[in-house]
Amino acid sequence: MKTKNILVLAILCILSVISILISICMGPTSVPLAAIFPFLPNTGTIDATAQMIVFDVRLPRILSAFLVGCGLAVAGAAMQGLFKNSMADPYIIGTSSGGALGAAIAIVIFGGLFLPVFAFVGATGATFLVYIVSTKKGRAPVETLLLSGIALSMFFSSILSFLMYNAGKSLHQIMFWLMGGFWNVGWPDVYIGILILVGCVIIVAFSRDLNILSLGEDDAFSLGVNVEQLKKILLFLSSFIAGIAVSIAGAIGFIGLITPHIIRLIVGPDHRILIPTSFLAGGLFLLWADNLTRTFFNEMPVGIITAFVGAPFFLYLLRMRMKT
Repeated sequence: MKTKNILVLAILCILSVISILISICMGPTSVPLAAIFPFLPNTGTIDATAQMIVFDVRLPRILSAFLVGCGLAVAGAAMQGLFKNSMADPYIIGTSSGGALGAAIAIVIFGGLFLPVFAFVGATGATFLVYIVSTKKGRAPVETLLLSGIALSMFFSSILSFLMYNAGKSLHQIMFWLMGGFWNVGWPDVYIGILILVGCVIIVAFSRDLNILSLGEDDAFSLGVNVEQLKKILLFLSSFIAGIAVSIAGAIGFIGLITPHIIRLIVGPDHRILIPTSFLAGGLFLLWADNLTRTFFNEMPVGIITAFVGAPFFLYLLRMRMKT
């Protein structure tokens, strides 16, 4: 591993720790670090209210935002490696639309009961449906997976639109959830988010296979990689991570598109370093996006910020591909 890449990874680790500490202090109410580290010197009195703000409100939100950003970035890096396409991410194969549909069903029919469960089932179920539709004679060509994902996303979106049209008073709740945010997360969401770490660690274990797959499916097969099994595993893991993320924060797009692409320009295409650095960079990106919303924009859904940054970046990638 190159010294430069190790340095980049170390810098991202340090920035992550510093960002989490700064995030604890940021917000409509300024809170000193001594509220969480009593041994630090401080000029004011640390009361129970400040500690409640830190431990019951901010810390679970900060950790949830960081974990969701990490997971979406790793899933995006895995999808881009699998599809050999820098514009791929988990949402392109219907994961986001499936999760949104599941959440809308929970809101409209069950009054929001078990919403995270419905969102997770919808996200993972959509990915498996895409794979089943795309498989022929035991093989699922990458192009077919992408086209099937786009088609099923449109189908899910049409059902979602129908539910929203008939949602009545629940429409506002659906709209807020679709834009994504962390305003109502708690410690149970952090505990669920730990599953994201598990999925990311497993994906890292397949970094070498992803590197070999970049040579082409035939070459990868001749080098001992079970290509179809690898597709199934990575699709499952990516949808699993995205499903957990969607169940926690709603539909937040473009993290899995932007982060791996930028990191690839810095550390190169080797997935052994690309995935860990994308993990940290994705967490930083979403953490600071959420910091902006809760500090300066009156709890505006964080998905608005990620889309504001991500959509132009997607158009830039598309333009670059047209020139090559």
